[in-house]
Amino acid sequence: MGSRVRIPLHGRRVGAWVVEENVEPPPGVVPVPLAGVSGLGPPPAVVDLAAWAAWRWAMPAATLLRTASPDRVVRALPAAPRRPRPPAPEEAAGRGRDVALHRLPPAADLLDEVLHMVEGAPGPGSVVVLVPSVGWAERLTDRLRRRGLAVARNWAEAAAGWPVVVGSRSAAWAPVPALAGGVVLDVHDESYRRRYDAAAVVAERARREGAPCRLYSPCPSLVQVEEYGVVKPSRSVERSGWPPVSVVDRRGADPRTGLLSEELVRLRGRPLVCVLNRTGRARLLACAACGALARCERCGRPTERDDDELVCRRCGARRPVVCAACGSTRLKVLRQGVSQVRDELVALLGEEVGEVSGTRRPLPDTPVVVGTEAVLHRMRRAAAVVFLDFDQHLLAPRFTAGEESLALLARAARLVRDGGVVLVQTRLPDHPVLAAAVGADPDRLDERALRRELRLPPYAALAAASGPAAGEYLAPLGGTDLGDGRWLLRSFDHRTLCDALAETARPVGELRVTVDPTDL
Repeated sequence: MGSRVRIPLHGRRVGAWVVEENVEPPPGVVPVPLAGVSGLGPPPAVVDLAAWAAWRWAMPAATLLRTASPDRVVRALPAAPRRPRPPAPEEAAGRGRDVALHRLPPAADLLDEVLHMVEGAPGPGSVVVLVPSVGWAERLTDRLRRRGLAVARNWAEAAAGWPVVVGSRSAAWAPVPALAGGVVLDVHDESYRRRYDAAAVVAERARREGAPCRLYSPCPSLVQVEEYGVVKPSRSVERSGWPPVSVVDRRGADPRTGLLSEELVRLRGRPLVCVLNRTGRARLLACAACGALARCERCGRPTERDDDELVCRRCGARRPVVCAACGSTRLKVLRQGVSQVRDELVALLGEEVGEVSGTRRPLPDTPVVVGTEAVLHRMRRAAAVVFLDFDQHLLAPRFTAGEESLALLARAARLVRDGGVVLVQTRLPDHPVLAAAVGADPDRLDERALRRELRLPPYAALAAASGPAAGEYLAPLGGTDLGDGRWLLRSFDHRTLCDALAETARPVGELRVTVDPTDL
């Protein structure tokens, strides 16, 4: 079970996996010999886990099995090294074989938590550690090896039972023969939730194998808090683990200064990282007279100009092009690209400024760096991080905008944990996200009442479908047409939702289904 094979199908030889053995063929079906064996594949426990995940996120099991399989043919496994000394029975007692979510401030060294799991796992097997990026995985692997731990370098070593497996989201499908424990660092990170939730996969895998699972985050999402509960540090520990966060109110700023405030200029001479989401997640309009943002009066989201009206993309509300604060009819677009801001920073600061807008180009060796969100994931240290226009994140047209904005501040806080500062330029200085960061208290961002009223997760289960066949697929289930070829299906719980999606035949035509969408 789990082996990779080649089978004849419609005149071609295609790859497949053995997912069950000793099966009687249905009436009228005649088995044929395999065309070949392609080596080892995921173990039976991972095959079963893939079947569950395919149901949970309405996706092909083959996609998940492909992730759990080696990139090249593996026919034999190396001999596994000796495992660390297991804890004494009295040490292992009380560690628990459950899923626990811990909230730790950005300055906390998460290596200690990983070592605690590796050295204190209550049973034999491998500890699987997930981190948000490949670069982070490489750095953590090096730190663990310097402490004498054997960390798997490839699929074969993980399948052979190496004591520790570290990786990004795909490591959730590591082919370890037995799971001793699971650890997910920065469990709130968006990178875990592409097509499926890798952190939820690790938690389910630990539950099935009776192993402990520990999730860590400075700002876990409401869905995660409601699902697992949360273990909080003391207020003194949490306060000391967040750097100073300074909020610059730009409502009354001189429009000629653009995005560059006086507070930013005072940071001159320090290693500085400036963040500007170049493409933006919302088109921002502001009153040219009073500076107030053009927001929807119904849901509070930003509005866009459509001829002679302001339109909300979220709820569809329309109103005249008039400032709700002062009645002015003159609005200006608040949007500048990274390249333009770089030129302005050079002229203003008199220092060399580098630009980062992706992950492929090398980091510039300059005292000042400006870039999109990617710069927060690529830089390691800074004396100050400045968000030039944080309202693009706060007012993003998605219900998770608040959580994602706080996560960005937490990421910036990690860059300046050696005594730096985070500077936030905004026209919404009283927003709960900023209150949570300034007060080093994520509980100040409380969206429970709003989520319940709007029937949003964790108080509902959602599935979105797009493509020409989306309506034919979701309309019979009671789906709602969102326009632009997108449909939304709501349910009270995931079991009802996922059963309905699994039992409904997919129509012919292009169709993409996403369970737990966040871009709503």
